[in-house]
Amino acid sequence: MNMAFCAFRKSFKLFKWWVFLRPFSVMLVVVVMVGVLLLVQTKMKDFRHKNGIFVQFDVQEKVGMENLEPMKVQNGSTEAEILSTSVSPYHDWELFAANYEEMMKKLKIFVYPDAFMSNNSSIFSSIFLPHTDPFDPKLGNYFSEHMFKIALLGSSFVTKKPEEAHFYFMPFSINVMRNHPRVHSASAIKDFVAGYTDRVRSEFEFWNASGGADHFYVYCHSIGRDAASKHHELHHNSIQVTCSSSYFQRLYIAHKDIGLPQVWPRQHEEVLNPPDARYKLVFFAGRVQNSLARRYLLEQWKNDSSFDIFSGSSSFPYREGFRRSRYCLHIKGYEVNTARVSDAIQHGCVPVLISNYYDLPLANILDWSKFSVIVNERDIRHLKKILLSVPVRTYLNMYKNLGIVRRHFAWYSSPKTYDSFHMTVYQLWYRRGLHPVTW
Repeated sequence: MNMAFCAFRKSFKLFKWWVFLRPFSVMLVVVVMVGVLLLVQTKMKDFRHKNGIFVQFDVQEKVGMENLEPMKVQNGSTEAEILSTSVSPYHDWELFAANYEEMMKKLKIFVYPDAFMSNNSSIFSSIFLPHTDPFDPKLGNYFSEHMFKIALLGSSFVTKKPEEAHFYFMPFSINVMRNHPRVHSASAIKDFVAGYTDRVRSEFEFWNASGGADHFYVYCHSIGRDAASKHHELHHNSIQVTCSSSYFQRLYIAHKDIGLPQVWPRQHEEVLNPPDARYKLVFFAGRVQNSLARRYLLEQWKNDSSFDIFSGSSSFPYREGFRRSRYCLHIKGYEVNTARVSDAIQHGCVPVLISNYYDLPLANILDWSKFSVIVNERDIRHLKKILLSVPVRTYLNMYKNLGIVRRHFAWYSSPKTYDSFHMTVYQLWYRRGLHPVTW
């Protein structure tokens, strides 16, 4: 009986202690749960959105500036070491570099003789001859079309032996046609291109060996997208190297055709403004009349002080908008193609690509997610959230990568290794052997 009473007293004391400590235990559980929730919330901020990278980022935050100079990429082992890292802008630098070197040694291109005629031999000679002043600012968006032809004709890739050629270049210029007194309308350009293709097919045996699959032409004008529409084989078989590289265009075939880097005439390389000198979040200036996406962008963000967005020209020099901003928008107008992407890259402003169906230039070589942000047009309303959510480290890596890839988006009077010319030619090399040729 005494033992039972003692056990009861001990149980009663434990019960009293439990009653006393119960409120504190509840508080402890609540504190632990709140801590766990805060931890989860912090971790959940670091996730990839389907159209961007989401991590909370304060645009006013002072960014650490150590080691922010663009990487000076040199030929040799140091380059391979730099570009093989996880933040490299390349899918596989070592594989690309090896294939590139093989291309430099082996690639041969036959140019149809129209490109070498005298200036007075035909009223149409200007359509085929290289431009006399490719750096004329009036060429604007169509600079790349002319620079490719000039670079190719002066390169070691050209062969006079058609039997050893991997590809055949049809040297007509659609930009010149558009301003030619006899060939300037869209329908006349289609007829001219179809007639020229038929002449090539009848006068030379090279076309028939592959049905035109190893032939290519280059253009950087919106009218050019329909230039091949009156010639079935030219459209379906030949390679169009074009700035209008959009899945939405009915005559563009992604696995066959090639996106040409669209670049404005630029004589000198830009010295990049460092990230801490970029006090604006976003810059865009351009016509909005021909684009629903641009109009929506302007309506949504025109009153936000962190955005420099203009319908038409900016209130300050265009170049300054790229230099003082962290992000520069490429947003579809009438076409997806524009030189704004290369402008942003050349000025160290991270491109924000808001153009559905855009087949990005050099996409099989460059990992665009490492130096740009891709946003679906329907998510323009979330644009600020997406950009403010990019982690500081990610932004700095993208900025550094712009210093690496900018050499691929530049044309030179004398072509340089890995410039726009060589990278475009590499796209052709990449497609060699896709179609068998029988002689």
